[in-house]
Amino acid sequence: MKRQRALITGGTSGIGYALAHELAGKGIDLVLVSNQVDLLPVCTDEIQRKYTVACIPFYCDLSREESAAEVFAFCENEKLDIDILINNAGMLLFSEVTAAPVEKVRTILQLHMNTPVMLCRLFGEKMKTAGNGYILNVSSISSVMPYPGISLYGPSKTFMRYFTRALRNEMKHTGIKITCLIPGATATGLYDPNKVNLKLAKNTGIMQNADFVARKALHALFCNKAECIPGILNKLTVWLLPLIPHAFIQFTHKKTGWVKLGNNALNP
Repeated sequence: MKRQRALITGGTSGIGYALAHELAGKGIDLVLVSNQVDLLPVCTDEIQRKYTVACIPFYCDLSREESAAEVFAFCENEKLDIDILINNAGMLLFSEVTAAPVEKVRTILQLHMNTPVMLCRLFGEKMKTAGNGYILNVSSISSVMPYPGISLYGPSKTFMRYFTRALRNEMKHTGIKITCLIPGATATGLYDPNKVNLKLAKNTGIMQNADFVARKALHALFCNKAECIPGILNKLTVWLLPLIPHAFIQFTHKKTGWVKLGNNALNP
């Protein structure tokens, strides 16, 4: 039987890298797409040494308008059929909108919305023709509450959550399984270890390991679940956060100035 192949954006770090290991452990070939030019060959070699799978790197800056077409063209030219599409690449920008660099604003919106949608459009059409396939889109627990300071990150992840549900409904009878991953705080490169005590956060359960999130995500995807919210605490958080009055958020923001973290942008 033909082996399955997965394409993972942001596949060289964080949740994307954990997903790569989980899939490779299942004997699934990989295409890793990342803008981390130094890490790409390192990650590719490590996976191929550890597992008996093919792992193909593709360097691409997914924040560019033409990036989705470039990724698709690469797979077409190399005759790489993609059975599993994982839209994971993202960046976290701590800043008020009016203080954020214009280029960073454009980058995060392209990376979190336009590029994933176009990848779903291009690879989804091929999957629909084949009558099977899997799509996993990564949103965030921040998608349920528009916090000041992450006013670009959270709402763009909200878009991804609802886009994924709409796409799932459209593709319901095509044989394609589509899931939205909604992780909470996860120990990845999104968080600066100089500002966040990662060890304490993980020990207290506030932050999860990327490996745990990846296992839960793939289980949900292969079981054809609409959404995956790893961890009981995160499930409660998704339910409780929308109940917080907006007046309280505004008051807290005014009193603490909690968004005054500078224009700190991290791209996994």
